[in-house]
Amino acid sequence: MLALSKLAESMQGKRSATFTARPCLEPDGGGSARACSAAELAEQKENWEQEQRTSAQRQSRETESMKAMFGGIDPADPRAAEELAARLRRQAGWRRVVSRGDGLFDVDFVIEGQLDHDFVFPTIERFPSANPFVQVMRRADGTVRVDAPGFAPAAAGEPYRGWMQAAAASEGTQRMPKLPEMDGTFAISTDAEVLANNTELGPQAAPGGQRLEWRVNARSPAAPTALLRLAR
Repeated sequence: MLALSKLAESMQGKRSATFTARPCLEPDGGGSARACSAAELAEQKENWEQEQRTSAQRQSRETESMKAMFGGIDPADPRAAEELAARLRRQAGWRRVVSRGDGLFDVDFVIEGQLDHDFVFPTIERFPSANPFVQVMRRADGTVRVDAPGFAPAAAGEPYRGWMQAAAASEGTQRMPKLPEMDGTFAISTDAEVLANNTELGPQAAPGGQRLEWRVNARSPAAPTALLRLAR
């Protein structure tokens, strides 16, 4: 969740702390260096100071933008990961949230109840709505569609990847934070009737019903999806 902190660090490190004069060139076009006059040095320093002010203002705007995306948490703050973990632990269903560093969290989330409304995971207090990991949508005919857009290959790092690319370009650098690679499984265990799915093997017998399983990695062809008919 907090790969943006790497970008924030790189942007902050890009600003020069001290002014260093550039060599002045002879006006004959030959490219030979010469000593700068006092007026030329003063102009260079004035331009440098203006660049510093502009960079500081841009960084301030980008910091506020990042904080808005993270519900008021500054991703460049070393305490951000634990602040986010503590916020999640306050919410129902989040039984364990442990920061592993570099924006990775070990999470145990469990929620039980009757599916009488649509379900989206995750929802995070004070965060704007973003691409969900999993969404379960009820239909009027008693069927339920399960989509896991967060487990599609192109979803790694979304919805922040495009924002990070734009921010990096604004700083004149192509450096991007290294985002974690997905490697795991997504599964649905159910006693409902499976009407459609995009697994490789289809429904497999399992205790209490059947199981749909998708391998999730950079080579996965598409996001997991299934259509189920629940008993009324």
